[in-house]
Amino acid sequence: MQKTLIIAEAGVNHNGSLKTAKQLIDAAADANVDYVKFQTFKADKIVTKSAKRATYQDQNTKNSDSQFEMLKKLELSEDMHVELIKYCESKGIKFLSTAFDLESMDFLKSLGIDLAKIPSGEITNLPYLKKIAEVFPKIVMSTGMADIEEIKAAYQVLINHGATPESISILHCNTEYPTPMEDVNLKAMLHIKNELNTEIGYSDHTLGIEVPIAAVALGARVIEKHFTLDRNLPGPDHAASLEPDELKAMVKAIRNIEQAMSGSGIKETSKSEAKNKAIARKSLMASKYIQKGEKFTEENMTIKRPGTGISPMKYDEVLGLTASKDFDEDQLLEI
Repeated sequence: MQKTLIIAEAGVNHNGSLKTAKQLIDAAADANVDYVKFQTFKADKIVTKSAKRATYQDQNTKNSDSQFEMLKKLELSEDMHVELIKYCESKGIKFLSTAFDLESMDFLKSLGIDLAKIPSGEITNLPYLKKIAEVFPKIVMSTGMADIEEIKAAYQVLINHGATPESISILHCNTEYPTPMEDVNLKAMLHIKNELNTEIGYSDHTLGIEVPIAAVALGARVIEKHFTLDRNLPGPDHAASLEPDELKAMVKAIRNIEQAMSGSGIKETSKSEAKNKAIARKSLMASKYIQKGEKFTEENMTIKRPGTGISPMKYDEVLGLTASKDFDEDQLLEI
């Protein structure tokens, strides 16, 4: 089975602190994810000063800041980006960030980033989609809030402006934080694959780790999951994020699922269980002393372990045959 690309979404859970951002990188590296992802934006480029916050942002951010004021505090400076990329390199993990505006896209490209992550909110942003297809050779696109026709339209824009089907991964997603289990609709991921015949994945905002694990079993090749150092920290995304030990457990479970799904798909005896056949299965036995020349009957035959003799599946064939020698009780029958 192809290895699942696991993106640990630090997002804005650094709360504007370079030290916290580095601690998030430490946690992601310790969990053995493939990428740790942040967010690159200038607040004045992506939101008006009067824009309202989402309900979950109000609930998780205990202040009266506007969405603009909230995001302004969560910006990473250009120097912080450079420092974080160097820190990722020292930790053996790949750096990734989502650009939320065109200038941020150019900046990430100038830093050598070759994988673009399109967030759900930009799936209807035509100029954004055009440029991202022109600038980045690999694209991962989240689809929260979108229906299949909107996904098809965005996908076609990417293709029309230089992206190839092989370069695009489309992630099923729900953008409620946290996502109620009844709204996950995980099989919609397969709907996307059936409609577009592209690589699929899942960006998860549920509480816990079971849904992304299930997504891998269903065929997700990319998993994205928010994480934090502490769910109780103030900020819009902490409450719906995994803590470090949970992130580590998710990665381990996904790698186990990859192995479990890597078999031939043919139902056959595996190497590890072959040795148990003789122990767990049964054979035809003498239930009491049988003298040579006697016929095998329901009264003098029984079925017991081990399975090293005649299979009980041949019971009817053996019934009525004549014993060619004496058999003691519990002795394997021979014909």
